[in-house]
Amino acid sequence: MSGFKAYKACVPIAWSPNLYITLVRGIPGTRRLHRRTLEALRLAKCNRTVMRWNTPTVRGMLQQVKRLVVIETEEMFKARKENEAKHRAIRPPLVVSHLPAPASVPPQQAA
Repeated sequence: MSGFKAYKACVPIAWSPNLYITLVRGIPGTRRLHRRTLEALRLAKCNRTVMRWNTPTVRGMLQQVKRLVVIETEEMFKARKENEAKHRAIRPPLVVSHLPAPASVPPQQAA
């Protein structure tokens, strides 16, 4: 599954008061109208996220550039950020010893 599909909203965005919008596709090669819409949404670079109020105006702008952006609710955005933080958490170092294993004492033979 591509990163573009991984963030797709699974719940109706009309229920959320705030929308988190992430630009996931590049701007070069898009129509001028789409570039102007992204400029109005303050999205200039890939993988940048902005928060906008959930209004009919913003939803209309998002409908225009829906193939370039991913829309998330506040809960989805926070869950994704928590998962990314867990993934980037500092892990204990891996200790590897290249010394030969200590020779065990052979059992004494009964004579």
